[in-house]
Amino acid sequence: MTKIFVYEYLTGGGIDPALAGEGSLADLSALIVEGRVMRDALVADLRELDGVRVTFATSRFESVDLGQSHCMAVHGESMTAFVARAAREHDYAWIIAPECDGLLLRMYDAVGSARWLGCAKEAIRVASSKSATATCLAAHGIATTPALEPGNAGEHREGRWVVKPDDGAGGLDTVVFDRFADACAEYDGRAAAARNPVLQAWVDGEPLSLSLICRDKDAELVSINRQQIGLSGGDAHGQHARIVEFDGVLVDQIDRLSDDGRALDALAQRVARALPGLRGFVGIDVVWHPQRGPVVIEVNPRLTVAYAGLSAARGSNLARALLTAHGARIGRSMAARTTPSESSLGVRP
Repeated sequence: MTKIFVYEYLTGGGIDPALAGEGSLADLSALIVEGRVMRDALVADLRELDGVRVTFATSRFESVDLGQSHCMAVHGESMTAFVARAAREHDYAWIIAPECDGLLLRMYDAVGSARWLGCAKEAIRVASSKSATATCLAAHGIATTPALEPGNAGEHREGRWVVKPDDGAGGLDTVVFDRFADACAEYDGRAAAARNPVLQAWVDGEPLSLSLICRDKDAELVSINRQQIGLSGGDAHGQHARIVEFDGVLVDQIDRLSDDGRALDALAQRVARALPGLRGFVGIDVVWHPQRGPVVIEVNPRLTVAYAGLSAARGSNLARALLTAHGARIGRSMAARTTPSESSLGVRP
């Protein structure tokens, strides 16, 4: 029997003020519903697999059914210490955590490479920074939106501008401006407060996300999703900042065999080659610009909320394919039930 520990940061105690410490990401509490949805979908899928025993992390704020195997940090135990301890008690650890403040990297170090189900450390390091990701992808000729230096705030520039955390998650603290000078002022204010901002051109178009299963430099595009993103605030003349609001994702919205689907598939392959070490489930946020075509906004080196929708449609086949991509050694019963199509990177519906 293979034992897998599932830790989702928000539901696993990461926003508990008694445990998170001074580096608390309390603002991420807005994402706790998404965190629980991802965790529950993954845990349910793993439980469907023969040869797997799964335990998930919870916190003092949650009531869990007695029949579910779970664990939590003890009083005074930091999140990284808890994750390290729980990982040692299992064969593998599957971590769902934001990249903010190097959190996902710290979790990688706590678990260790031998038990880690996820992307390699260097891929996490690059993808955790929007500016580093843009630089890396641009060097490989991939359309992206580079990080900009504010420069002269009085300079006239066309278009809209976005200021956000360089290592942010879920669209939090992301603000759009019509005037470059206003965006520069916001950037400077955040930089002065050591909030690690990034300034980029806002890309108009259709917001999409790509769900991939990656292994080494190979990737399979599992689903093309539409992101539900809007802008709130501002006035009738658009002179005030508008806040980016993320309201979920709709999976499997574009046929992967269509012309657009093939173009996005080719883009996914190029991103995987440009960022060695992407493994398992990976999300790519893309905006399809009317003239430029697909522009990569960021790469998520971890499970995204799209997993829950894909899990509902495809069941445990997705988790099985991800374990196969990681080369995880599961019981003989699982191997016996894996069909040729499931043992590849593909999890076609």
